[in-house]
Amino acid sequence: MNVRPRRSVLYMPGSNQRALAKARSLKADALILDLEDSVAPDQKALARDQVTAAARQGGFGRREVVIRVNNLLSPWGADDLIAAAAAKPDAVLLPKVDGPGVVMQAARQLREAGAPEGLRLWAMMETPLAILNAGAIAAAAADPASRLDVLVMGLNDLAKETRARLTPGRPAMTPWLSICVAAARAHGVDIIDGVYNDIADLSGFRRECEQGRDFGLDGKTLIHPSQIEICNEVFAPSPGELEAAGAIIAAFDEPANQGKGVIQIDGRMVERLHADLARRTLAIAAGVAALTSTI
Repeated sequence: MNVRPRRSVLYMPGSNQRALAKARSLKADALILDLEDSVAPDQKALARDQVTAAARQGGFGRREVVIRVNNLLSPWGADDLIAAAAAKPDAVLLPKVDGPGVVMQAARQLREAGAPEGLRLWAMMETPLAILNAGAIAAAAADPASRLDVLVMGLNDLAKETRARLTPGRPAMTPWLSICVAAARAHGVDIIDGVYNDIADLSGFRRECEQGRDFGLDGKTLIHPSQIEICNEVFAPSPGELEAAGAIIAAFDEPANQGKGVIQIDGRMVERLHADLARRTLAIAAGVAALTSTI
């Protein structure tokens, strides 16, 4: 099982050359080189040049490199997408995805621009329509031409658009998070939690990471390098989880249990679906080990 860890996904402003250079030394699983929200209108062209140059130059090790483009309907979106196709990052992150049509349009434009087949698409879930259409958006991944791999929650924009408040524990957001997790799992794509805005509040950040992990999200987007270590710790399998996963797989691999759907381990009933989850847990750990060995 080949699973890519996406515990920590750090936004880096594309207009900040020093930040882009520093990104190569940070212990994040993935980097989003941003052309959208963190870049002022008069800096858009500069940011595009700097981000695409950084992606072409490489040097990011096994980290996943993602370019967030501007809205395809904006004055910069089409040029961003063409430039990203030529720079060949691992993925392009699309903002303001309201439905599957946006994904398919971007995939078509990437293909026409000569983007390699391995270049994937990530979709921001940050509007009321995105939540209402979450299932349809995620279902686009069934078409290989869509390139869709990941959903990314954009809770600041969602709060703005709905007038809901982002308060501790995120009670207003939890139904929307759960809807998107269900959509992602139904259609086999990963899903990344939104950012935590208070950089100084690391204890609150840890609680929100734990909440996202318990909701079933694969990782969290970050706005500052100081958040990486906690995020990596929370979203990585714990030693106890790894030990339990190994025991489950070993038990189901015993000749006497080969055809069984349910077995007993230490007095607990364990189904074969738990073996599938255990294999994914070990695959994530292996991916983390491979990633950190290059950082």
